[in-house]
Formats: sequence, C-alpha cells, structure tokens
Amino acid sequence: MSTDHDDDHGSAPHFLPHWVQEHWMVVTVAVAGIALVVGFFGERFLGLPQSVALAFYLLAYLAGGYDVARKALPALLRGKYDIDILMLSAAAGAALLGQWAEGAFLLFLFSLGHAGEEYALDRARNAVGTLGELMPRTAFTKRGDRLEEVPVEQLAVGDMVLVKPGERVPVDGVITAGQSTVDQSAITGESVPVNRKLGDEVFAGTVNQDNALDVRMTRLARDNTLARVMQLVAEAQEQKSPTQRFTETFARRFVPAVLLGTLLVIVVLPLVFKWTWSASFYRGMLLLVAASPCALAIGTPAAVLAGIAQAARHGVLIKGGIHLENLGRLNTVALDKTGTLTTGRFAVTQVMGFEGVKEDEVLRIAAAVEEQSSHPLAVAIVKTARERNIPFPSATDIENLPGKGIQARVEGAEVLAGALRAFAEDPAAQEGQSLAMAVTELEAAGQTTVILRRAGLFIGVIALADEPRASVSDVMQRLRAQGIKRLVMLTGDNASVAHRIAETIGITEVRAGLLPGHKLTAIRELERERGVIAMIGDGVNDAPALAAATVGVAMGAGGTAVALETADVVLMGDDLGKLSFAIGLSRASQRIIRQNMVIALGVIALLVIASLVGIIPLSVAVVLHEGSTIVVVLNALRLLTWRERTA
Repeated sequence: MSTDHDDDHGSAPHFLPHWVQEHWMVVTVAVAGIALVVGFFGERFLGLPQSVALAFYLLAYLAGGYDVARKALPALLRGKYDIDILMLSAAAGAALLGQWAEGAFLLFLFSLGHAGEEYALDRARNAVGTLGELMPRTAFTKRGDRLEEVPVEQLAVGDMVLVKPGERVPVDGVITAGQSTVDQSAITGESVPVNRKLGDEVFAGTVNQDNALDVRMTRLARDNTLARVMQLVAEAQEQKSPTQRFTETFARRFVPAVLLGTLLVIVVLPLVFKWTWSASFYRGMLLLVAASPCALAIGTPAAVLAGIAQAARHGVLIKGGIHLENLGRLNTVALDKTGTLTTGRFAVTQVMGFEGVKEDEVLRIAAAVEEQSSHPLAVAIVKTARERNIPFPSATDIENLPGKGIQARVEGAEVLAGALRAFAEDPAAQEGQSLAMAVTELEAAGQTTVILRRAGLFIGVIALADEPRASVSDVMQRLRAQGIKRLVMLTGDNASVAHRIAETIGITEVRAGLLPGHKLTAIRELERERGVIAMIGDGVNDAPALAAATVGVAMGAGGTAVALETADVVLMGDDLGKLSFAIGLSRASQRIIRQNMVIALGVIALLVIASLVGIIPLSVAVVLHEGSTIVVVLNALRLLTWRERTA
C-alpha cells in the first residue's frame, strides 16, 4: 500500500459507465473476489478446464492489481520505491511459479485491504468535513422594506440578515436587534446553548433557537469562522508529525532493502542450503509479502487524522500532527491572566459608604455618573446597580478626566468618580487619612477602586476585580494531575492583583508587570529550562509569546479570526477546560501510535522469520499482512470516540 494516502486510490477508466466509476473500488474488489472463487473452486471441484480457470485468475489479477499498478509502476519509473511494488512483485512471482491462485488471492486481499483502509481513513477525514453541511446556502437579507432570499456568496460585508428562530445563522456577524439563545456547539464545542444579545458576535452554522435576530454581516462567506475552521483542519491533516515523518522515511529506505534481500534469498540461499530454484523463488515471494511495511506506513497518519478530527469536533482546532504530538509532551504551561485565567470583565466586589451614606446610595450615584461611559469599570458599576434593582437618575454636565475619572452633575450636586490620584489636592484623600487607608488596603488585596465625592464630601468607595473564570481552579488541578509540573502566570497586571488571582485558582508561580516583549523573553527562558512549553493567551497581545512557545494555544471566542491565524491550537469556545481535553487526546494519540508501531513491526518480524524458515504458505502470509494493516487502522479510529476521563 502506498505511503501517499492523499491520492485517489480508485480512479476508474473514463470510458466506463458513471455508476461503475462512482463505486470503482467496490466493483474491482468484487470482481477480483468472484473471479478468484470461480477459478479456484471451478478448477478443483467442478472440472473447469485449466485454461478457463486461468482466464478467471487473470481477471482477478487485473481487477485486484489495477489501482495498485496504476500508481506504483509510474512511481517506480521515477525512481520511487513504493510499498505497492512489493505486492506486485510477489503476485508476479507467484504467476511465474504457476501458483496463479495464490497470486490472485494476494491481490484480492490487498485490494480488499486497500478499500477498507480508504473507507476507514475517509471516516477520519470526514469527521470534520460534515461541518460543511452546516453552512446555509441562502440567507434572508433586508433590502429596504423587503426581505430577499439570496445565496450567501452574494452577500457583502455590512449587509443586514434576518435569522428566524430554529434556523442556522448563515453568516458571521454582529447582532443589531433581538436577543436569543444560540447553539454554538458546531463551532466552539460548547454543549450548552449561550445567550446572545445586541452587540454580540454570532457565527455561521450555529443555530438560533428562540427569537428572531437581525445580524450585520462582518465577514464574507469564504472568510467566515466555519469556512476557516474547515480549511485549517484540512491543512492540519496534511501536516505530518515527527513520528509520521520517521515512519515514512523508514518505509522509503526499507522497500529497496527488502527488494535487495529478496534477490539474495533467491540467488544466494540456494547455493548455501541446496534449495531448488522454485523453492528459493517461493521463499523470496514470501519475504516480499512479509516485509512490506503497509501497517507501519498507515498506522501513524491514521491516528493523526483521527486525533485532529476528534479535537475539532469538540471545539479544539489543532493545526497539524506536530502540534498534536507536542501537546502530549508538555511539562510546563504558561498562561496569560486577563481573558485567559479571568473573564476579562470587571465585577463589583465591595461597596463602602462614608459619612453615614448607605451602599445602595453609593451605587445609585456612581451609576448615574458612569451610565454614559464605556469604560469596563463603569460598565460593571452600572450593571451591578441594575442587577440590584437600584433606580438612578440621569447625570448632566458630564466631563471625562483622562487617567483620573469622570465628573458630572447629579440631582444638582457636583460628583467626581475616579481613582485616588483624581483627588490629590483634597486633604481628606492624603496619606494617613481613613479614605486613603481604605483604598490602599483594597488595592493591596488586588482590587481596583473607584472613589465618589459629592458636593465636596467623600461618600464612598467601590472595589472591583477581574474575577477568575468559572471552574478555572478545577482546570489547574486537572493539568497537574496530567503531569504538568509548572503552571506559570504571565501578566502585565500589577503583582498584587496577579498574586490574588493566582492564590485563588492554585497557581504558585507568577511573573507580573510584563509587556508583550517581556512575555516573549519569559517564554524563551522557560523553554530553555524545561524544554517543551505551551503558552495560553488571547491570540492578539500575546502573539509573540504564542509564536515562541513549543505550542501556542489561543482562546478563540474572544477574537476567533485572529486566534485562528496566530496559534498552533485554538480553544474555539473560549473554554480553558478544553486544554486538558486536548492534552489527554494527544497522549491517547501517542499511545495509539506506539501500539500501531509495535503491531506493525511485530507482524513484519514474525512473517520475515516464518517466510525464511518456510513454515507458512503465501496465503497465510497475505492474510496476516493485510490483517495487521486493518487492525492498526481500526485501532487509530478508536480516537474518534475518545472522551476525557473525569474524577
């Protein structure tokens, strides 16, 4: 079997009927098998003339060997020693010995194994290819007051699309009207539908479940996330892992060695052991079959294809066999903080009132001032006030104070909301005062503060923090259980904030205050110390570090298009828990690859010894040889059902 499994193994002659071309491999295997059975049983039990039986054997040769010869012979003329050459040589040798039945049996089983192998590998290749069926072909676009159904390829960036409940989203875009739950499992691997509202991004191929949505298209159909995922998975399946490259190199060098060994068996051994020419030739043909490394050549790529496909089906995009293999070798993982270990969104953690002012009053005034600001701290304050059902008035005379805060008039009183430095000239905010001491204590605990002064009096402090992602502590425990010895936080945030988050989630090593260039330096240092290292980041400001790490892993949902281009591995659903899934899948792939190599090399060794000793006939060698190839492919396909074990 050829080591080049990307070619079409069943290319029928064009003059044949269309249905024959469509099912060419099935037809050739069936013809080879029927011709072999008729020739064998007809000659031995039904009195079929030898010449007629020979005609059936020749038909079996032609049907079983056509596809093999179509590829192998041109390759041989180019000086490429293909594995299939060994099988053709063995079949030709059997014919020269007059053992037409054995030769026909060899080619029948070889073609049967070929067909089974291609069917199995197609399952791995198509495991992600089915995503293409999720892409809607048409979309309802708004043209003035009318709705028109048009092919998605005709839509342009900026077009407005209506997505009805129960329909698949036809484009990548941003919601401009409506709110609904969307099943994103096809893209991100998330098992639970997520809520999507005004301003949120949606992906083509996902399912709108509840309410109609107006979506403004942001990417052309050929550039949307689903199309890019399919393209990158196809490219990833073409890339070869180190083990795969080794086995292919071994096979290329092994085939000439086998041909030379066969020649020695035929020519030299008869002189040593006094064999007859026919006996030595038969042993040589046995050696050709026995030593053909088909199972070795196909076992690794089958596992790589299946592993990449299974990862993609669960929202993890692995961009090649080398990255799949490297994931399983990790012993150190470096992680960005904001957007990776944390949500990247601030939340109010504490509200303190001064001068007898209650917490709700502090929040009411703060929300009034911050309502029109898009700053993350302002958004968090307004959100908290609304969640607590605290009504707040509208502010007037709003003025932004860059780097300090915001000033406005609320209910006739002047209000200033900002950091401590915004009140540098106020004696009540000087060091040693109760306000400054409270702020210092909160910030030492890793929290960000917003101070409120109304009509010249400080009325309260609001503390906010970027909170860890849900279940991130569990993810860190799972990584340690997988043998990841060092978990390192790399962040541009200040040390107190970083250490607070690290202590909460169980990371003991923190490097804080880092610019993107400093993160790159840290990755290089860790790689020199530990060897194989992964960097987990958001795919944008962490790009230099992602590129320098052995494996760069990007959180996909926060910036999917950028992440797809930047990293070696993309966690499409922004779910850090998928990292332990990917590492576990990689290690399972490595186990499968090792098992396949042991099976392949073991069967080769057994058959080579048996063929030289002469204890098995050609037919048994063929069965064991083809059987081992099918076994390693089926073993690799077990990865398509792999699941992460949870305690």
